[in-house]
Order: sequence, then C-alpha cells, then structure tokens
Amino acid sequence: MTTSIDDNKASRDAVLARVRKALGRTGSAEQARAAAGAYIAAKAQGPRPAMPSDIVTRFLQRATDMASTVERVGSLAEVPGAVARYLDALVLPPALAAQKSHEGVCWPELAQLDWAGAGLALEARPTVGHDRLGVTGCYCAIAETGTLVFLSGADTPTATTLLPDTHVAVVRADRVVSGMEEAFALIRQERGALPRAVNMISGPSRTGDIEQTIVLGAHGPYRVHILLVG
Repeated sequence: MTTSIDDNKASRDAVLARVRKALGRTGSAEQARAAAGAYIAAKAQGPRPAMPSDIVTRFLQRATDMASTVERVGSLAEVPGAVARYLDALVLPPALAAQKSHEGVCWPELAQLDWAGAGLALEARPTVGHDRLGVTGCYCAIAETGTLVFLSGADTPTATTLLPDTHVAVVRADRVVSGMEEAFALIRQERGALPRAVNMISGPSRTGDIEQTIVLGAHGPYRVHILLVG
C-alpha cells in the first residue's frame, strides 16, 4: 500500500482537528498553523545583552578573549605582508618549529594576492595532512562572541580552515554583525536557505577533557590569527 504526502497531511490535520475540538479551540488546522507562525515571528528573539555602537571593536575584543590574535589592515593587498609578519613573530619551542612554515593553502578568492612577494608559498586547494598554514576568508563575524562564521559550498572549502596548525582568517569589517541572530538573518537574506553546514569558530581548537587542563590544537588549529580588513 502506498501512502502519499497528501494522505499523511490529511491524517495529521484530522488528528489536529480532534485535539483542537477537545480543547475547545475553533478554526481549521491551516488557521492554527498561521497563528503559530505569526506568534513565532513576533517573538523571534529572546533577551539579548546590550551591544556598543562600535561592533567592530567589540568583535576584536571578544576574539582576543577567545585566544585569537588580531591585526587590522587597511586593504586586502596588505594581507600577505601581515601574514608573513605574524609567522615571523611566532615564538615556538624547537619541537614546534615546523609550525612556522611559510607554505600552505588559501581560499581561491585569495589566490591572486602577492603571496610570493611576502615570502609565502600558498596554493589554492583543499588542505591535506601535512599543511601547516591555512589562510581563509569567512562569511561573516559575530561581535558578541568573537566568532567566525563559515558556510559550506563549492566556492568556500571550509576544510581549509579546520586542519592546518595555523589558521589565518581574513575578515572584512563590513561583514561584522552584532550577534548570531543577525548572522543567520544575513545567511537567509543572501542565500535564501541555510547551506548543508554552518561552522562557527571561536578561537583555536581546545579541549579540557584530560585532567581539566586546557590543551590547544586538540581537534584543529593551534592558533587563530584574524586580519580585519578596512
């Protein structure tokens, strides 16, 4: 026996109608759904903390709180030099010296920057296990929590973000939003629907599972460096 979607809907509507009748409610199932939708839309957000007018500064502050490091640059052309300066300034023990590598991967949208002129060798490809450096863009950033937002898609290889020891994220100042609510509203406005995956990254990978000691780099990057452009 084959049951159609219409049959299932009719069955659900019949059950809902009986429940509503038992509760003394009037109106059809469609009217009930419309009323529920209107109620949810009117109460889409709960209480939220107050945010300053300068949400960009707030984002940088909160990103630092989450153990990211940050630098502001004036334009995209300045990014390669800023990445090189960051790597050169890293102070690491001899056992981790390989993590200062100037070779790695970047997102395709960043491939045309003058990486070679800054002494870097970056390839626009998905990351593999031996890559030490990944430079990415991001979809937007959340000021309230210092969080980077990444969407899955053919043009945004999110895996580049998750594996290398050092993740450098290039964030445009005009893509900083107040909170998570604004981030999801922006996704729906620009994309129409949520993609298959939305990744939110707040600082380096970490865990406290072993003896309640925080260890960085447990499941991903040891460090996250944010370059805010503009």
